Amino acid sequence: MTENIEITNSSGNVFADLGLPNPDEMLVKAELARKISNAITARHITQAEAAELLGIDQPKVSALMRGRLTGFSLERMFRFLNAFEIDVEIRVKPKSSHNARITVV
Repeated sequence: MTENIEITNSSGNVFADLGLPNPDEMLVKAELARKISNAITARHITQAEAAELLGIDQPKVSALMRGRLTGFSLERMFRFLNAFEIDVEIRVKPKSSHNARITVV
């Protein structure tokens, strides 16, 4: 007996695919958190040292690195990246396809 498996192409945003609220914001936050986590790892510093640099406590650094992003605004995450001497550039332009999109490079 063979079973038919339905395959659905991703929209490119897992949060939208799961039907979660504010999927674009969630995707941007996840990408920013990944970049912050990569900066911590690249510097070979502990979460406690990262917390001191960012002006937050160590459990918040742990939450950020584990993708628990409730309570972290985009603006705050931008400041965290700046603390690691990473520039944040926001660019607004006409959409290039049928669907407007948000990307983090």
